[in-house]
Amino acid sequence: MTETQRQLAAIIEDILESYAEQGNINHLDGSNLPSRAVVDRLLDDLLSVVFPGFLGHDEVDELSSRYFVGERVSTILRGLQRVIARALGTECAAGKRPRPSGEVEAEARAHAIDLLEQIPEIRRLLATDVRAALDGDPAACSAPEVITSYPGITAIAVHRIAHHLYKRSVPLIPRMMAELVHGRTGIDIHPGATLGASFFIDHGTGVVIGETTVIGEHVKLYQGVTLGALSVDAGDRSRDRKRHPTLEDHVTVYAGATILGGDTVIGEGSVIGGNVWLTHGVPPHTTVMLDKPSLRIFTKNG
Repeated sequence: MTETQRQLAAIIEDILESYAEQGNINHLDGSNLPSRAVVDRLLDDLLSVVFPGFLGHDEVDELSSRYFVGERVSTILRGLQRVIARALGTECAAGKRPRPSGEVEAEARAHAIDLLEQIPEIRRLLATDVRAALDGDPAACSAPEVITSYPGITAIAVHRIAHHLYKRSVPLIPRMMAELVHGRTGIDIHPGATLGASFFIDHGTGVVIGETTVIGEHVKLYQGVTLGALSVDAGDRSRDRKRHPTLEDHVTVYAGATILGGDTVIGEGSVIGGNVWLTHGVPPHTTVMLDKPSLRIFTKNG
């Protein structure tokens, strides 16, 4: 055995030993987890059905739309059923007894069918989001520009898909979808957040929306906004507790603002200025802003 072979053998043994010692980050029970790459492709297929003719390489017109939708929906159904079934299998890792494979497949298929049945309603909501972008951004020239170019619309579209699976308690997949679109857009929306119609995220980079956030209709956020939770004690981590704020209808939150806490309610029609830090609610039709900062300007010769 050469020196390199001996080194590799030692490395392999060390890695295997770490599997035994750090078992919480292994998955060695023989069943495959959902593939990020497969979920990523499923997202592209779902978005191509939600926004036909705008995304992907397919040219869709009235003559071909029936065949396009039929082929794509069939592909999505097979793929969703497969990844959801694998996600459902992770429940066994929590100490539950494994379920019969037929039962798991039937549940996965029901979840997949239910999501596909919701596409018309998801499209109805997204049509209001696109209109909100057109109405809220003077730089937006057309619906095609908004759909193909605005990261906020992409993030909201994926969220409306992931949120439906989240509400049905599908494990793993909603969060994977959220993190995949987070990587694409820089916008982090937990799939548990509730978003009303006509929602617009302008620019979007750095926006964070927590799990129990509730957002009303006609709400507008700018880049860098955080709708987050106050720090919680280690013994008080119930996911059922409202930890994130509520924004009522027609609220605008400007860049860099941070709004925290489950009891924080931003009243209807309010405006939260840039870089504001809020941990309590405000009544309807309130404007909150920082005083003008004191600037010091130095010249090169000063």
